[in-house]
Amino acid sequence: MTDDVTILVIGTFDTKSDELSYLRERIESQGGRAICMDVSVLGDAAIPVEIDKHAVAAAADSSIEAAAAAGDENIAMQIMARGAAVLSATLHSEGRIAGMVAIGGTMGTDLALDCARVLPTGVPKVIVSTVAFSPLIPADRLAADVQMILWAGGLYGLNSLCRSALSQAAGSVVGAARAASPPSSDRPIIGMTSLGSSCLSYMKLLKPELESRGFEVAVFHATGMGGMAFEAIAAEGGFAAVMDFALSEVGNLYAGSVVNSGESRL
Repeated sequence: MTDDVTILVIGTFDTKSDELSYLRERIESQGGRAICMDVSVLGDAAIPVEIDKHAVAAAADSSIEAAAAAGDENIAMQIMARGAAVLSATLHSEGRIAGMVAIGGTMGTDLALDCARVLPTGVPKVIVSTVAFSPLIPADRLAADVQMILWAGGLYGLNSLCRSALSQAAGSVVGAARAASPPSSDRPIIGMTSLGSSCLSYMKLLKPELESRGFEVAVFHATGMGGMAFEAIAAEGGFAAVMDFALSEVGNLYAGSVVNSGESRL
């Protein structure tokens, strides 16, 4: 990865232009470049952006006029989230971005999570959110390798606390994009689930045998988040085969335990 990494910056440039402009400046101060995507609905971006709100809505087979006419902020942001996710995936597939960073409150975070989910594992994804690590974010909405920063003091306007969080986000995504080593395809990867070597010792026996046959083995801790990551990477086609031995997450879901990996498991 060269020093000249390009980062996708996502946010509402009508109400958060000062914050997003500062974030862009911090990315550029570290030698990175930014492609800014405006996901506003009612207002216009206060600063120039590379991808405007009309392009975002069009990518969702809709329009800003239709989003505004919905009369419901949630529906409008769902339209923008679909378009933003499509454009994020396209930008990455075309080799135009090396990572993404987004800022937002509840709805902005929801949109950012959609964008993070469409980027492959290994592509840096940083979200600065006023609701980071809260019960408002279901675990099954998280990409396997997303990073989140609580946006302390960031609800409205720039201040020293807000600048600190945004500076950290810029450093995180630029540094990660430069250092990132995407999963290698030199050897076929086998995904395996386990609850730990003390109760499920098979992985200690299987791993060296599989490696001696030319495979790489990735063992996932089946305690909810591990199973979600396992499923996400499988959906990306990241495994040549899976050995899904620890199915407790499935039973936990139907038994009402919080240690589950959601309805999409298996």
